[in-house]
Amino acid sequence: MAETSVLPNPLREGIRMRRTPDACAMVIFGASGDLTERKLLPALYYLARERLLPGGFSIIGCSRTPYSNDQFREKMRQAIVTHLNLDNGNDPILESFCKNVYYLTDNFGDPKAYSQLVDLINRLDQEGKTSGNRLFYLATPPSFFPVIVKHLGSAGLAKPKDPDKTWTRVVLEKPFGRDLESARQLNRTVTRVFHEDQVYRIDHYLGKETVQNLLVFRFANGIFEPIWNRRYIDHVQIAVAETLGVENRGSYYEESGLLRDMIQNHVLQLLSLVAMEPPASFDAKAVRDEKAKVLRALRPIPMEQVNDFTVRAQYAKGFAEGKEVPGYRSEPNVSPKSVTETFAALKLSLDNWRWADVPFYLRSGKRLAKRVSEITIQFRRVPHLLFQGAVTDSIEPNVMAVRIQPDEGISLRFSAKVPGTTPQIRPVKMDFRYGEAFGASPPTAYETLLLDCMLGDNTLFNRDDAVELSWELVTPILDRWKQDGEKGLASYEAGSWGPVEADAFIERDGRAWRRL
Repeated sequence: MAETSVLPNPLREGIRMRRTPDACAMVIFGASGDLTERKLLPALYYLARERLLPGGFSIIGCSRTPYSNDQFREKMRQAIVTHLNLDNGNDPILESFCKNVYYLTDNFGDPKAYSQLVDLINRLDQEGKTSGNRLFYLATPPSFFPVIVKHLGSAGLAKPKDPDKTWTRVVLEKPFGRDLESARQLNRTVTRVFHEDQVYRIDHYLGKETVQNLLVFRFANGIFEPIWNRRYIDHVQIAVAETLGVENRGSYYEESGLLRDMIQNHVLQLLSLVAMEPPASFDAKAVRDEKAKVLRALRPIPMEQVNDFTVRAQYAKGFAEGKEVPGYRSEPNVSPKSVTETFAALKLSLDNWRWADVPFYLRSGKRLAKRVSEITIQFRRVPHLLFQGAVTDSIEPNVMAVRIQPDEGISLRFSAKVPGTTPQIRPVKMDFRYGEAFGASPPTAYETLLLDCMLGDNTLFNRDDAVELSWELVTPILDRWKQDGEKGLASYEAGSWGPVEADAFIERDGRAWRRL
């Protein structure tokens, strides 16, 4: 199999080159949607440009919007040019890439549509382009997942043509369920048709370079792993802040809310990577086993204690990027009496040997002051202050910050003496940035994850048990918030860092949110 000279994925064992995947057909359901234009096609083009896609790789878009092959190709070409800021002139790689893009106008619930899909896939196989390998990507609203999966099974598309030589896989976008029971039901529906090893539940946060590097940082450096425990760490903060409001997604957000949209998946996945034990090896099963152990160790929050361990809030009108913006209840397709949360903060505990008594503080919100995702590890203070005359108060604790976006990198704060004849101590920072250290921006999450799908590497994808474990934690919180309604729902000004209730929430433990 062909090898490339591209830098290896840091999760792979040893230093080895990335393989080019086997020839395949990628079928995108919901291909006329925003995700396909903004993320999927640009990521696939990037892989083609980097010579990481096999010859004959073909894309089949499926959606109800009527397009001919040529119309869809031109739409995707323009999307790639726009979102990657390409020169709109002659690009032989882009032209060759678009020639292998096809389109079927169909209704996801119509069996005839799947017969057309079978005919097209078989034709591409016979032309020697796709070698019998199939990747189905469900970029549709979650309500279509069971419908599409069942029809793929009925049409004979879920099983490999030759299990010894070919493969078939399915990718499911989030959200995977809306509570514990719906997630369990969806898992049962999917695994009646596909084997669990064929199912790739995608969470794009896990494809971000800094997230992957967190494991390398922990397990490839002997100076950090020995202090990665309750003995040396005071607490952990995980923050995912967005400046945008709900934009044109008011209807979706009314059904979802911040807890479902961000914390149940993205944030809990980050927590599991921070807290996991060293896996026996960096293969998919070992890594995912350790992540699942973390989720099992999370202490459940009983419904009657939810308000002691959580804060929820909704943004009011304010200013974002110098412009006045409306409050959540004034957004399009949002009820003027909505109690949907756009901000949430949680305090979680892990009942295991490594993390006993170390709180994990999570927060995420819309319309906050800055777009930033960061993991903060705050270490314990020194037990005895020797330098009484050198500091006015106390020495600040050491803090390690893993910046996921933007300005991907890692920083470490420690104390140092100020030059001079009088003893003065001040905090200083060591800062590592990907762009400066390696001279290039890291690939986007979808480039990494799509390539892993085609290579059959599911290390960075959610397993069925992990999905259900995260819903086990979140569902009682959702139930209590629904029961309370308006009661307990705080408010914060758009463009701020969230409600004052969230500050009081962490300050009662003698701690404070890190300034991002």
